[in-house]
Amino acid sequence: MHIDKFEEAIMNCRFCFMCRHLSTIGQVRCTEVDTPRVRAAMLYGLRNGTNSFDDTDFIDALYRQELSACCRRNCVNGYDENGLALAARADVVEQGKAPEAVKKLAAKLAKSAEWKATGKGRVALFLDETTASDKDEVAALKKLMKKAAGDYVTITGGSIGKGLKVLGFLDDAQAAAESFADFLNGLAVDTVVTPNPAAFDALKNDYPAWGLKLKAKVFCTAGFLVEKKVKFAKKPGALYYLADDFMRNYCGCKCPEKLLAALKADLKPFGTNDEESYNCGEGALMLDKLHPELVKQLAQYVAERADDPKKDQIVTLGVYAKTQLVKYGKLNVKTLNEIAASCL
Repeated sequence: MHIDKFEEAIMNCRFCFMCRHLSTIGQVRCTEVDTPRVRAAMLYGLRNGTNSFDDTDFIDALYRQELSACCRRNCVNGYDENGLALAARADVVEQGKAPEAVKKLAAKLAKSAEWKATGKGRVALFLDETTASDKDEVAALKKLMKKAAGDYVTITGGSIGKGLKVLGFLDDAQAAAESFADFLNGLAVDTVVTPNPAAFDALKNDYPAWGLKLKAKVFCTAGFLVEKKVKFAKKPGALYYLADDFMRNYCGCKCPEKLLAALKADLKPFGTNDEESYNCGEGALMLDKLHPELVKQLAQYVAERADDPKKDQIVTLGVYAKTQLVKYGKLNVKTLNEIAASCL
């Protein structure tokens, strides 16, 4: 099974309480089953025969996880409970035990794996469906790309494999990734910029792991703006930046912080510590589609930690987190791209 690659996490996480506070689903549900320790214990039970894939409560717990990777990032021993959870989902799928809602979502993603390119230039902007759904974000990106790149190609379309991987459908995920890699390599571009943190993680980490080579150099939007040394005419003032799950916990990318420094933002600390995730299940990508009631709880959990919910300018990197925090948390949220574009 895929979980066999995470022996250390299974054997050690099942006894450890140290990162319990970093499992946000466990925090809002107030349940032990939604903590890293108990998830690891259930997977240990799967291996020794005291648990099985026929236990629907066990399967549901695996698909409730927010997958922020905060536990992995802050583990003093480096145990990869997040990787274990993703591996467990892949095992669930291979055993044919994925919940119907998950299978339907995966089928929809696999079917959406088609793209088109418009415009001209050596730089491409990949507008995934989540990002393209936010008109303010799209308008900000147009301003920023015109400033940083001049002419550029815009790529639009569906799944590039990341969502399928997160759901545990590894074969479908790799097939979608191979198709997108071929599509991208067929364009006359040497640079691809993606504003979606999940897409950035896919292109930077998942694709090389699958042996896929891209001709174009991959940038997140913040990294591209910093690379091009874009000048800003105004300062954004006081901001509460919510560190992104994929950039901080998956990629270790400091580009958003570098852009905030270039903007000369007056950064204010949010919450009680800098270890937690405040991105409403961004790492799980589609938690809002599978469990909108939990996403609502996560957004309200964040809202309770805001100093002045109506006035504080909160900044996220991706559209997913912004959407949930505005919809359910009633917070004043913009993306970093919106802030940057307003300062040109």
